[in-house]
Amino acid sequence: MSALIDVILPVFLVIGFGYAAVRAGLMSDLAVDGIMRFAQNFAVPCLLFSSIARLDLSANYDIGLFVSFYAGAFAGFGLGFLGARHLFNRPLEDCVAIGFACLFSNSLLLGLPITERAYGPDALAANYAIISIHSPLLYGFGITFMEIVRSHGMGLSKPRLARQVVTAIFSQPLVIGITLGFIVNLSGMVLPEVIDGAVGMMARAALPTALFGLGGVLMRYRPEGDMKVIGMITVLSLVVHPGVAWLLGRYAFGLDTAQIRSAVVTAAMAPGVNTYLFANLYGVAKRVTASAVLIATGTSILTIWLWLQLLP
Repeated sequence: MSALIDVILPVFLVIGFGYAAVRAGLMSDLAVDGIMRFAQNFAVPCLLFSSIARLDLSANYDIGLFVSFYAGAFAGFGLGFLGARHLFNRPLEDCVAIGFACLFSNSLLLGLPITERAYGPDALAANYAIISIHSPLLYGFGITFMEIVRSHGMGLSKPRLARQVVTAIFSQPLVIGITLGFIVNLSGMVLPEVIDGAVGMMARAALPTALFGLGGVLMRYRPEGDMKVIGMITVLSLVVHPGVAWLLGRYAFGLDTAQIRSAVVTAAMAPGVNTYLFANLYGVAKRVTASAVLIATGTSILTIWLWLQLLP
């Protein structure tokens, strides 16, 4: 119970403050958009840049870590896609968006602060390793899969598809921050003190600002209809994904304690707001993904606590 009170609830209270502020009319939608734009376009990229620039790649880039986490993510996508198609008879484009909601966990805005509160800041190295390829890999997969479905399989070899995927990935500020962090890391560059200090100040503002803004954004996603589909997304995201990560990490790859904690906690996060943005980009399954983000985020308070009890 102490993990629930001391580790998880403070994170969700910050989200709740943002939710309550918008609900009470103390923050407008425009103000929330500004907060999220600052967090996602500036503060969080600075956090990722700083962390990747300092990350010991040889020690933390472990194939077992990546397979444990991403096998669970892609299992969620496959089961979500097939379930949406064969159990709920959704159109193929809807199935891709629903599968993407099962694929894309909120590794950054929830995974980082909960891991840090549970195990301390020194436990985040494997989180950053996972996050460093999270958006490029999963967005690349999701966009490619959707474009193939929309073009009935005829667009796979077209240069337009490759350009669209690359442009979509590398226009994201988060990916830009990660890429610049890799450049500094691999080149051995030492940042001037004044720049490092400024980046550090921005990085410290990232998570609380983003969590508060996330609460304000969730206020817009009122649950509506399609509850069976939303329930499927919630189970695949909060149970199946971390379950696969735990089984593979512990029994197939023998990950050390820090690695298995990072893999499972990150996998146990609810779908991120980006899953709704992906659905909105293509104009499909918007109500389902928006509601799933809200309901799974609330449900994850309990499921995260259960996963923390299971971990060493």
